[in-house]
Amino acid sequence: MNSPALARLLDHAADTVAGVRGGRSLTDLLPRVPEVMRPGVQALAFHALRRLGGAQEVRARLAPKTPPPAVDALLLTALALLWPEGPGAAGQPAEPPPYAEHTLVDQAVAAARQRTPAAAAFVNAVLRRFLRERDACVEAARHTPLGEYNHPAWWIERLRQDWPRHWAALLHEANRRPPMTLRVNARRGSARAYIERLAQHGIVAHLLPPPAGWPAGLDSHAVQLAEPRAVTQLPGFADGEASVQDAAAQLAAPLLIGGGAAAREGAAPLPRLPAGARVLDACAAPGGKTAHLLELADLDLLALDVDAQRLARVQANLKRLKLPAAGGAAGAPGASVRVAAGDARRPAEWWDGRPFDAILLDAPCTASGIVRRHPDVRWLRRPADIDALAQVQAQLLAALWPLLAPGGRLLYATCSIFKAEGERQIDAFLQRLGPAAARLRPESPGHLLPLADNDPAREPGASAMSHPSQKGATSDGFFYALIEKT
Repeated sequence: MNSPALARLLDHAADTVAGVRGGRSLTDLLPRVPEVMRPGVQALAFHALRRLGGAQEVRARLAPKTPPPAVDALLLTALALLWPEGPGAAGQPAEPPPYAEHTLVDQAVAAARQRTPAAAAFVNAVLRRFLRERDACVEAARHTPLGEYNHPAWWIERLRQDWPRHWAALLHEANRRPPMTLRVNARRGSARAYIERLAQHGIVAHLLPPPAGWPAGLDSHAVQLAEPRAVTQLPGFADGEASVQDAAAQLAAPLLIGGGAAAREGAAPLPRLPAGARVLDACAAPGGKTAHLLELADLDLLALDVDAQRLARVQANLKRLKLPAAGGAAGAPGASVRVAAGDARRPAEWWDGRPFDAILLDAPCTASGIVRRHPDVRWLRRPADIDALAQVQAQLLAALWPLLAPGGRLLYATCSIFKAEGERQIDAFLQRLGPAAARLRPESPGHLLPLADNDPAREPGASAMSHPSQKGATSDGFFYALIEKT
């Protein structure tokens, strides 16, 4: 089958960029692209959204009068794709532009003829002028926060306040392509054995060392690929031998299950959850952390989510990984999973009254720590979203805490690097409860910043989260707080 023409890919990518600028997410937009063109369109749209701020500044310079939305989206997409790549992070070489300049301009003009024929000459003139004046245009754009960091001004200022020493590095890191990391199914084999299988198929990968907060004595099952691959190319993927999950997200299950060595000298280790322990995964969809819990322990687990449609993905994940919906996992007594739709803030609608030994609250958040994987997030969020989501997080904590048995543990997690959704949220929660009711476990990693050279000693409240790789890639940004009911 011939690959789709670049002009058609640009046409759909421009529609996708226009949709994001209009407030719609890539999750909603990409499934509407014809399947044969979806991978190419996604690659172009992701690249464009990571350079959209600079493209907007240059377009305003070259065409001060805003063109019609369809033309503007195509121009911005093409300008972003023509943007010169700067030096890679951590001294790594820059990635080359995805297409030759003359090819991209010609195909963008062809796409313009399809979208708005009268604007083809205008698109051609703007793009060719950009190539002639590119150095000056890029330099001017980089003198503005939007052009330099490719994030909205309010987002930049929020990071500046939260992380005064790391904010610029965080913004630059968010514009890089993320690595592809796998979680090897612990019930099916070891990470080292799976790396050998990958090598037999010509796929280069390496084992990631355990991140900060990982229980001592537990092997890491995180494997990072040298280059991203379609999951259909991964041996054993369809049979449940591995899943795609960032290393930072792989910390949730081991933290909740416990059983490692003491987190610090003089502190008692957190006991491992016994077989058959009652566990609630309160915001379970799409099920990555649910599955990881069941891969590591034999639990009586309730996977709850407010979105009934997304729960289908939880069930599909469990089925592919050969994890039970009922009965024993690998013959283990008392291990079972129940998947249910419900609002975790309203336990009266779904709770049976029996306390849980452990609760995982992977709370809804701004997703500010995973912008590399979701480049549309920065353009979709608004400043008020942080306070609104922080309020939901506080409601979830308040509603779920009474469901925890005495001596039980609750793991609060967000894929955010905003302190309002992490450190400040948990500080306020613990103050409301008081030390007689709850304590923060020393195993809690706190904020994990997605920086290759992150040093927690240089920034209060941050924990190191860095893994060596061939391209200096890091893990996603997360926050974890493990709270014990005393």
